[in-house]
Amino acid sequence: MVQKSRTREEFIADVASYAAPLKESHGIKPSVAIAQAILESNWGKSSLSQQEHNYFGIKGQSDSGKYATMEYDEEWIEIQTSFRSYPSLEASVQDYAELIANGVSWNPELYQSVQEAATYKEAAYALYSAGYATDPTYPEKLIEIIELYELDQYDK
Repeated sequence: MVQKSRTREEFIADVASYAAPLKESHGIKPSVAIAQAILESNWGKSSLSQQEHNYFGIKGQSDSGKYATMEYDEEWIEIQTSFRSYPSLEASVQDYAELIANGVSWNPELYQSVQEAATYKEAAYALYSAGYATDPTYPEKLIEIIELYELDQYDK
């Protein structure tokens, strides 16, 4: 199902409504979660976010088929992979929070440094260091989004 087009301000408000409580519930900086949703879903316009409500690019098994994604390993390559599917934006944000808080089965502390980060900048670099994304400029992109849209207001 294709969702109605939202302005950037509406998209931020929608994501923030679910991301703001993550500071208290999961120790996650809301600014970083919102910036990731913006970057990973292209403001909610990607096929993955519109069809599967996956706003964070979280990979996993799904009956919905595979999607093309770009990965960086010395150079950019396109791969086809499975991503998780969710019933809603809220469910996507909640699963993202659980992933950051609980890591993965083989490393429950994978994203602990993200939770322990004192600033959104530290959290952005911690995400990259933990392997959340392969793009070597991922932290800078998140920081730029946070600063451009003043998303750090949600961290207070």
